Amino acid sequence: IDYTNGAPHIGHAYEKVLADVIARYRRFRGDEVFYLTGVDQHGQKVQQTAEKDGVNPATYVKRVTKGFVNAWDKLGLAYDGWAETTHPEHKACVQGILQKLYDEGQIYKQRYTGFYSIRQEQFLTDKERNEDGEFGEEWGQVEERDEENYYFKLSEHVAWLKAHVEATDDFVIPNFRKADVLNAIERAEGTDLCISRPKERLRWGIELPFDTDFVTFVWFDALINYISFAGFNKAANSDLPDFDKLWPAQIHIIGKDILVPSHSIYWTCMLHAIGFTGEQIPSFLCHGWWNIKKKTSDGEPGSEKMSKSLGNVVDPVSLVETFGQDAVRYYLVRDIHTGRDSDYDIDRLVVLFNSELANNLGNLCNRALNMTKRYSGGVTVLSDYDDETCRKLRDSLDVVLEKYRRHMDHYEISHAIEAVIEFISATNVFAEHHKPWEIAKDEAKAAQLNAVLAHMVEAVAIASVLLKPIIPSACERIQGQLKADHLNELSLDDLKWGILPIGQEVAKPKPVFPRIQLEE
Repeated sequence: IDYTNGAPHIGHAYEKVLADVIARYRRFRGDEVFYLTGVDQHGQKVQQTAEKDGVNPATYVKRVTKGFVNAWDKLGLAYDGWAETTHPEHKACVQGILQKLYDEGQIYKQRYTGFYSIRQEQFLTDKERNEDGEFGEEWGQVEERDEENYYFKLSEHVAWLKAHVEATDDFVIPNFRKADVLNAIERAEGTDLCISRPKERLRWGIELPFDTDFVTFVWFDALINYISFAGFNKAANSDLPDFDKLWPAQIHIIGKDILVPSHSIYWTCMLHAIGFTGEQIPSFLCHGWWNIKKKTSDGEPGSEKMSKSLGNVVDPVSLVETFGQDAVRYYLVRDIHTGRDSDYDIDRLVVLFNSELANNLGNLCNRALNMTKRYSGGVTVLSDYDDETCRKLRDSLDVVLEKYRRHMDHYEISHAIEAVIEFISATNVFAEHHKPWEIAKDEAKAAQLNAVLAHMVEAVAIASVLLKPIIPSACERIQGQLKADHLNELSLDDLKWGILPIGQEVAKPKPVFPRIQLEE
């Protein structure tokens, strides 16, 4: 979920589109899916920003939340559950968990004197110092504090966590992140987690059920949303889903900046303390960042992190309004490999859209449907013509489907798209080889013409089904022009050559991917 201390940016959008693509694919694969996302509405930064704007925090987060909901609507997200941490049912779940852990001796009160990171909103120890003995720039402003707070006995669960991580191959995806987690576990040994703030410093939060002078901090608030809005310990009259049908969750999608320590250490140990077993802990799919291209001091190509403080964030709503939902969704999962960083580049968005969608799929769709309308009366026609190129195109589908399934199953969205684009390109090569616009002039080649056009139309249908998790709106428009509503009901296992029957009527094509022209 996203923090409501500012408007959504392209990093938020990438994470949500990635999750949406995965959810749509798993439904297509035949799985039962529940996609949960939402907003974290409490905390010091929200309180401070609201005060600066001269409004009540509740009014402020309501306004910012509308901005996130609008952005996700513009991007065509199809989430099943929406989390807002000010919701009464979430508050009840949080307080129930806190009371249980307090009663079991997992939470205790203690005075702390030491250093505090304003940016990260957490207390620091000497373990956070760098090689020079300083707190690095990632901590921002650091100040000394002396106050009482409540602590969670994180240290009692660290040994279990280390054994669990070492024994679980897919604890974090991609696997190279596991070393970061294991190193963080070593740093967490002997350390407990501060989970409260005194009300004199922070009032905008969920009150501790056992001490009304304190509110719970982010760990036992925002992180709990993953189970509270999935129905954990819900009231009898609640409309929330049945928790036992949803958990254990399969995948938890987060950015690399919050893998360590908040999710892989704190959240996993919290779940263990609550009573979850290792088998009930979801895998973490850890994605990279979209950075901004920037030349280095010596003029060489480079990049910098996208951040509000640097003033270089990209507004996803503005992008959609400029280029359209299909172009933005496609770019966000096409030009980055899951788990790695990538540089945001508006020219790449345009190039990918124009070359792979407009010139490739769009051109194939337009030619296949136009010529079917012109030469075959608007329907595909049975033909006994077959040759090596026809067989090769049909046989290539098995290879495409194997690659597509393998890459999508492993969350390698960009590689799965590549496989589909290769299939579309091969079909365009097939069309160029047969030149149906020329053989249509020769009545003796009618059988060849009908076979070629049927193959082209079939390939368009297949591409529209495979790309639908990525660009659902565009693929729905393609399927509408194919007059093939039944394609929407197909699962991945149903996909094979022949998903369109002979005699399939098609409509006159309309441009699905109009080329993008950037003004100088």
